[in-house]
Amino acid sequence: MNSDFKTIALVGKYNRPGSAGSLLRLADYLRKRGHAVMITAHTAETCETCEYPVATLNEMGAVADLAIVMGGDGTLLNIARSLVDHRVPLIGVNQGRLGFLADVSLDTMFSTLDEMLSGQYVAEERIMLMSSVERADDVLIAAYAFNDVVVSKSTLGRLIEFEVYIDNQFVYSQRADGLVVASPTGSTAYALSGGGPILHPTLEAVVLVPICPHTLSARPIAVNSHSEIEINLIHADDARVHFDGQQHADLKIGDRVVIQRAKNTVRLLHPIGHNYYDTLRQKLHWGEKL
Repeated sequence: MNSDFKTIALVGKYNRPGSAGSLLRLADYLRKRGHAVMITAHTAETCETCEYPVATLNEMGAVADLAIVMGGDGTLLNIARSLVDHRVPLIGVNQGRLGFLADVSLDTMFSTLDEMLSGQYVAEERIMLMSSVERADDVLIAAYAFNDVVVSKSTLGRLIEFEVYIDNQFVYSQRADGLVVASPTGSTAYALSGGGPILHPTLEAVVLVPICPHTLSARPIAVNSHSEIEINLIHADDARVHFDGQQHADLKIGDRVVIQRAKNTVRLLHPIGHNYYDTLRQKLHWGEKL
């Protein structure tokens, strides 16, 4: 057993009872290898019986040496935000559809994890975004985002108007459906759908991608990851800010959304031989004949 991973936290896909069997088989496998195993409270709710210690994510973060996340990229996004300040490394086992982040196959899970838990893995540090919504002198909400922070129109469907500042320097005003501010990890998510570039996940950069702008000259822009990005809402009948598409807050005219790099990074562990370009080629079907 690799002594670096004495205590392992297991996280399953929320509200997916059918995943309990695979997770409990993994827990049994880890215990036989000599690891102490913990299961998140939300995950335990999907198991009919659970003989392993159950804990909140915060409790896990304080003691776990590693978290193995069984689910899709959405599950891993949530866990990355929850554990980033605890500096717990993550391994993703893909039970979802696309799997840019969760790259361990369920079919080869045990053989792959056996190698990784013995020290044969590739570690990768990825930046996390920290965002706050300010109204007058009050901070309404502060939240992490691993993929992206999105300011957008809401249910009424009308364009919103906003100004963008980078490091207190005015960049532009824009009328659009919204703006995506994405980390390199999030550059293959909503930002890609909006015409943004793909950033290698280890780049020290953040990309800003307008959503359906009301001008042909609006283009994505990449800036240094240590920049402070400020979005001022000038006009909107109905607007909202989203964090990884999993948390949100309503916005009013005059609100400021401030985005910067978080203090800590997310540490992802990949199998030996992991190649980001192989992942892109497979997931985006590059080179396939139509």
